[in-house]
Amino acid sequence: MANRDHWRKSSYSGGGDGNACVEIADRRTHIAIRDSKTPARATLTFPTAAFTPFIDALKDTRP
Repeated sequence: MANRDHWRKSSYSGGGDGNACVEIADRRTHIAIRDSKTPARATLTFPTAAFTPFIDALKDTRP
């Protein structure tokens, strides 16, 4: 089965060729995330409503 997801790289990609980042695909009911360096490996999927709280938790750097 062909992968029909439209993957896009994070706007915060690393320097150089920008491959030190994640890619995100918007699906109908979920958001999929994968490592841009190994796109054929496993992906994480989140219900759409859970994606923003997940990202906010990653940004939270309070000790």
